[in-house]
Amino acid sequence: MLGTLIIAAMSPAAAQAAPAIAGRQVEQLDRGLVAVPVAEGGSNHVAWRLLGTDAKSTRFTLYRDGKAIARVSGTGATSVLDKQGKPNSRYTLAVGNGKPGAAVTPWAGGYLAIPLDKPADRTTPDGETYGYTLNDASAGDLDGDGRYELIVKWYPTIAKDNAFAGYTGETLIDAYTLDGKKLWRIDLGRNIRSGAHYTQFMVYDLDGDGRAEVAMKTADGTVDGTGTVIGDANADWRSKGGEVASTDRTGSATNAEGKMVARTLGRILSGPEYLTVFDGRTGKALATAPYSPPLVAGTATPTQEQMAASWGDGYGNRSERYLAGVAYLDGHRPSLVFGRGYYARSTIAAWDWRDGKLTQRWLFDSATPGNEKFGGNGNHQLSIADVDGDGRDEVFYGSMVVDDNGKGLWSSGLGHGDAMHVSDLDPTRPGLEKFGVHENMRMSGNRGAAMLDARTGALLWSTPADKDTGRGIAIDIDPRHPGAEAWASNSRELYDVKGNIIPGGHPRAANSGIWWDGDRLRELLDGKKITKWDWTTSTEKPLLDPEGVVSNNGTKQNPSLSADLLGDWREELVVPTADSRELRIYATPIPTQERIVTLMHDPVYRLGIAWQNTAYNQPPHTSYFLGAR
Repeated sequence: MLGTLIIAAMSPAAAQAAPAIAGRQVEQLDRGLVAVPVAEGGSNHVAWRLLGTDAKSTRFTLYRDGKAIARVSGTGATSVLDKQGKPNSRYTLAVGNGKPGAAVTPWAGGYLAIPLDKPADRTTPDGETYGYTLNDASAGDLDGDGRYELIVKWYPTIAKDNAFAGYTGETLIDAYTLDGKKLWRIDLGRNIRSGAHYTQFMVYDLDGDGRAEVAMKTADGTVDGTGTVIGDANADWRSKGGEVASTDRTGSATNAEGKMVARTLGRILSGPEYLTVFDGRTGKALATAPYSPPLVAGTATPTQEQMAASWGDGYGNRSERYLAGVAYLDGHRPSLVFGRGYYARSTIAAWDWRDGKLTQRWLFDSATPGNEKFGGNGNHQLSIADVDGDGRDEVFYGSMVVDDNGKGLWSSGLGHGDAMHVSDLDPTRPGLEKFGVHENMRMSGNRGAAMLDARTGALLWSTPADKDTGRGIAIDIDPRHPGAEAWASNSRELYDVKGNIIPGGHPRAANSGIWWDGDRLRELLDGKKITKWDWTTSTEKPLLDPEGVVSNNGTKQNPSLSADLLGDWREELVVPTADSRELRIYATPIPTQERIVTLMHDPVYRLGIAWQNTAYNQPPHTSYFLGAR
């Protein structure tokens, strides 16, 4: 086990400072004790966290109703099946020779229900009434008590992709405790458009005080969690109508002259742009800075020609696509990473929140002379990992990587894609790998999916395609083959990590993965459904399909969040009810024999939870190979 380091002593009123593993700041988490009823037999599955700061020999004693029922040695799993457990049993946990902590009772119905304050319906300037649905979520310890809170995004029912004009309604961000208390609401206001590519909200302890901050793009009229307005409360920068020449078939119309045009109604193509850091406890805006880079430098009201010259179009289909993440660029403390653009010009700005000040660390821009090969190589998501072993993170932006110092590390030139996965996918090779799919056949050389060396971008293997490959995934689902298996929507083939075809075809969906049952293989997650791949019959076996809940993001079918929030190292499924009145957390009822440190103390995985809500959501991965031995 790696040694620990307490970073800075805090004032008595502050939360406990964040500890560090191998010099990296990590969260000071509690044990996350949870009890889930098992459907068959009336027993309870009880699980808790093994921390990255624990000694290898750390042992535990589990109590039911004050009586010790399990003593877990320094090699035992933090998972107990209590066959005598009852619906009203009270469980407590002692670490080593310590006293038992707070008691928990089994989740009624097998899930934890968090009531939501659903926003009231609103109306657009042109008279259209819209409502709200619960969309993506993130997790962070906002108050420093060692428990996660959930931060959620409310999506207006008229949210739009960047290709389409029209009013969208305001995006709202809420914070809730796991006990169901609403902490605050941030209203991003009329000058932030709503859609999958606009608001990416980062939740992380950025300054090491033991409490997570929240950061996102803001504008005139954003209202923080205390009711304070950022910028000009009366400003309305939404376009009132018009059209400009378009080169994109999606979202375009044909005018009387037979030319393609993009409508501008409702688009936000002028006005000041900001980046704001909010206090996680109250939602109060702590600092606001001009967003970097701006739409067009030197003006808040650029012309269509200026936008087209800078980004490739004059209607915001390229410039208004945003990505965000958190990265340990100095190897010790986290920095914010906010991207803008990826179809053509690609930019990434890194920011530090230190000692109450928000400062820009660096800006990468593919338009800078010498960076031309990085243009057009971004994805609909990003990933963060240390690929060169120097302890500092790099930013995976798709088919390109930016080094910790803001310099381009490599560009494969394979172009834009809708999905990618970065991890130690092949444990027989040194370092990490990246598997992704590709959209532009001209740029990719008719490669639909490709496995790359994460450090150099070298092509390891690929699969052919003649059109956009929209889905792809790499997770370990078959113990007969070392490493992860990979598949994509451009073929029916399932591949081992070396690119060899595994007979029998691949699972129905190529969407997401979740560690749910007791082994080290990953299960399949598609929307709200969890299935197990049966490699002997090439079929899926259902494990969970909860009633009354839904996925989000349309055909993308994402849960609000999948993450190791509670219990042992397995992941929880977070999904809203169909009426968006409740958020439900499902934890596995299946015991495990695997003793594994909480995934939230793994550097790649924890950052994956931070960026999971970004644009086209992807599952988090670990820095090491977590799969069949």
